[in-house]
Amino acid sequence: MKTALQVDITYEQVLNLVRQLPTKEKIKLTKDLEKEAIDSKLSGLLKMFRTQELSLKTINEEVEIVRQKMYEKQKL
Repeated sequence: MKTALQVDITYEQVLNLVRQLPTKEKIKLTKDLEKEAIDSKLSGLLKMFRTQELSLKTINEEVEIVRQKMYEKQKL
């Protein structure tokens, strides 16, 4: 059985703990935090652009319109 431990600490206390870590551990922590931030931002973007209105048919139609416009420009 696992028990979660919750401790109220300030940012400064966390920073002081991190400063005590060896360099390799600091680098690993930095990479983990960067990955977490990127994952969070990506999830937010995906949620923002998610829609039920966009079908493969709609995408293909739009692609054909753009292709046609590009072809017409090349002919000029």
